[in-house]
Amino acid sequence: MTNETTKNNPLLCDIETGLCETTDTTSESTSTSKVSSNKKSIKIIYYTDPICSSCWGIEPQLRKLKLEYGNAVEIDYRMGGLLPDWNYNSGGISSPADVASHWDEVSIHYDMPIDGDLWLEDPMDSSYPSSIAFKAAQLQDKQKAIVFMRVMRELMFLKKKNMAKWENIAVAAGKVGLDVAQLKMDFEGKAQDLFKDDLKLGQELGVRGFPTMFFVDDAGNQETVYGARPYAFYEMAILKLNPEATKSEYSKNWEALFALYPTLTAKEFSELSGTPRAESEQVLNTLSDAGKLEKLSTKNGSIWTVK
Repeated sequence: MTNETTKNNPLLCDIETGLCETTDTTSESTSTSKVSSNKKSIKIIYYTDPICSSCWGIEPQLRKLKLEYGNAVEIDYRMGGLLPDWNYNSGGISSPADVASHWDEVSIHYDMPIDGDLWLEDPMDSSYPSSIAFKAAQLQDKQKAIVFMRVMRELMFLKKKNMAKWENIAVAAGKVGLDVAQLKMDFEGKAQDLFKDDLKLGQELGVRGFPTMFFVDDAGNQETVYGARPYAFYEMAILKLNPEATKSEYSKNWEALFALYPTLTAKEFSELSGTPRAESEQVLNTLSDAGKLEKLSTKNGSIWTVK
């Protein structure tokens, strides 16, 4: 994947396909997987990267998928290595500054807050440190690792924090209750090999960009969804492999949703609650005005946090 990354332009995500990497096909495909499933009927191998803007763009769909089909699927988070370094010049991007305006465009397209000024103020030189940190977090607690990824992304996309710097990674780890000292040890040790394993598996599975999700059943049948897609694409992949999979009901009121996910954007709240997008922002603003939620605004949107 490193060779592929140097040939293509990983940071210029294709808004049409929703994929952070060039690819020849964007349709779903079925093949035999090299990865076995588990006790749940379907395993999702999710190839992502902490700094992938399209992966941030599918957070609303992914969160809904967990609520509706969490009883049927197990998600295996894998790191893809989106930006090894800046030793390439392709697709109109030759320096971090070129990413800034693109991130602003992506933010508008996905209706998810992203402040591209990070690339002008404190640009990242690689996505490898945050990826390896995630693998280190998985060694401690897989669920905390997922929350850790979310916090890293919020710090980066909304607060313009350089997540290639250890001090920012440590802040994110502390926020979710990880042992920061242990994380540092694993970051410098075991997690390095785990990250390499993810890259190797990605090559074997033919990962060409992010997000990529492989849906695999117990028999090894596979459906693949490339790029950022509407929720129906992910649901369809599950139902193709397991037509008997039942959708779980969940409470859609704001208290219940924020109890599950302490931070939500207006797009996420709309997706999860079924509230029309314009109305969802009004609801969240009313709650923040009443002191029940805290609102963080950026130049390209806001996020609300439960108090």
